[in-house]
Amino acid sequence: MATAPGELREQVRRRYAESARAIDGGGVEPCCGGSSCGSGSCGAASEAPSFGAALYDPELRSEVPEAAVLASMGCGNPIAVAELRAGETVLDLGSGAGIDVILSARRVGPDGIAYGLDMTDEMLTLARRNAAEAGVRNVRFLKGVIEEIPLPAESVDVVISNCVINLSVDKPAVLREIARVLKPGGRVGISDVVAEDRLSHEERAERGSYAGCIAGALSLSEYEAGLAAAGLERISLQLTHEVADGMHAAIVRAEKPGRKEA
Repeated sequence: MATAPGELREQVRRRYAESARAIDGGGVEPCCGGSSCGSGSCGAASEAPSFGAALYDPELRSEVPEAAVLASMGCGNPIAVAELRAGETVLDLGSGAGIDVILSARRVGPDGIAYGLDMTDEMLTLARRNAAEAGVRNVRFLKGVIEEIPLPAESVDVVISNCVINLSVDKPAVLREIARVLKPGGRVGISDVVAEDRLSHEERAERGSYAGCIAGALSLSEYEAGLAAAGLERISLQLTHEVADGMHAAIVRAEKPGRKEA
């Protein structure tokens, strides 16, 4: 029997709450790429990590508190592809302990804003503490789900995310919400897990759990179709590294129509 969407969301929330508490309690890295990572986490340990802080350059990791680094469970580095500019408003979907929000805040500068949206109280508490320790003041952390973003329409220049959209129980709603909050000409620069088109939903589930960022992943063609259906254009998906057989981390880019020419 298929797991109900509400239970899937609760599984994800519990897992990330436990990760936040693990960091808060002793600074032990819960995942990913560490020896404690198993099939229920975002990837198992390997010589070439597929998930986690190791995917950020050491220079970037040095910009944020250790707790934000330890809690990183993404499959890429959206900051490296988002091309953030001074004065922009950035939204990080599923912001966790705040690593990408803090890095974004530094890049958009005091005239910009970096929002982080997360549904987990424990992660939000950790993120606010990390941002305070980092000394960034142009950050705003919001509680909510990525299927219903608590921001006005056309209020964001850039949407980023790091291995979170695959965890959503309603991905079309997420993509529509991204398009809604983006300003005309706004852009998407996210990292996510995607499946090769050859894999069925059942085959994806065989390769890893839903909360482990595998079973719920869209295929390449499903992702492209979803972004287009949401009204986005200039869509591209670039595979970066394999995380399981037929499953890859990918850089996803798109834009909202209406860009004003300089």
